[in-house]
Amino acid sequence: MNQQYLDKAKSVRTGEELDVAIIDPWLKQHIAGLEGKLNITQYTGGASNWTYCLTYDNRELILRRAPKGTKAKGAHDMGREYRLQQALKPVYPYVPAMLAHCEDNSVLGTEFYVMEKLNGIIPRQNLPKGLQVDKQQAKTLCTNVMDCLIQLHKVDINKANLTHIGKGEGYTQRQIDGWSERYTQAKTWNVPSGKSVMAWLQQHKPAQETICLTHNDFRFDNVVLDLDDISKVNGILDWELATLGNPLMDLGNTLAYWVEADDDFLAQMTRRQPTHLDGMLTRKQVVEYYCDKMAITIDDFRFYEVFGLFRLAGIVQQIYYRYHHKQTRNPAFKQFWIFSHYLMWRCKRAMKQQG
Repeated sequence: MNQQYLDKAKSVRTGEELDVAIIDPWLKQHIAGLEGKLNITQYTGGASNWTYCLTYDNRELILRRAPKGTKAKGAHDMGREYRLQQALKPVYPYVPAMLAHCEDNSVLGTEFYVMEKLNGIIPRQNLPKGLQVDKQQAKTLCTNVMDCLIQLHKVDINKANLTHIGKGEGYTQRQIDGWSERYTQAKTWNVPSGKSVMAWLQQHKPAQETICLTHNDFRFDNVVLDLDDISKVNGILDWELATLGNPLMDLGNTLAYWVEADDDFLAQMTRRQPTHLDGMLTRKQVVEYYCDKMAITIDDFRFYEVFGLFRLAGIVQQIYYRYHHKQTRNPAFKQFWIFSHYLMWRCKRAMKQQG
């Protein structure tokens, strides 16, 4: 595959610079063998934590740090994300190798960690310009990505010594309560209250839940694809929200981002992954594929669909809150309040559907 399709970082956004004079000696002290002058670029795809590419003469690294501004309790925990990936790597090959972790706020003003860079194609809103896939390739890519989520949900957390990473039982209720609180706290004057959706989720909570390892931000733009075979997955990124949780809620979270070719124009405007391509599974087909692979039956997926959309509204609103209060200057967040309205409308539409 042509190197032109390689996912590349861009210039660092204003106000989000790293001090080379400080970070360069720290890196060379904690990661052996780095040579030459440090060049720093930034990935623009993420809307939460800030992610940088650190380029030396002989090696490229990735640095992740929390953004500036008000943070939700428990959010942007770089130490947890670092340790979780360290523990998961031996049993789940798609995790990048962890290289260094810094808890000393005097270095960058916040906690951060450094990991290996996984080179490849990251399928964002659209595939790289000039890269064409046919219907079968798109379907294979889609199912291979979903297989990575299924493989994660099948990890034996006891054998992998990962039982400590989350509270487990009661996860579903904690998520409803937690995201209801986060949305309410991040609410600005120009978005819905969300109270009817919160009440519906409480009333329709499943009587039983399964607990397994969940990613909770599983999207195509957190996947690294092979340069020589776009249907092959080389890595899964962004493990900030991973925990012991309800796998069906994990699936619902994934489908909240899933925009199909015939979805409405607002969905198309907010699409951030190429799920619209001819050959990609629909949301309904994804649920059917997942259930078949996991050997389970789901009579009514509405709760998981509504929760995924409501949670995404909470994420969007937390980001918009930072922009609204001038804690970030990123112009991409200026219209996020409209997205909050749209997601709440999607929630209510799904709530009215037959199970």
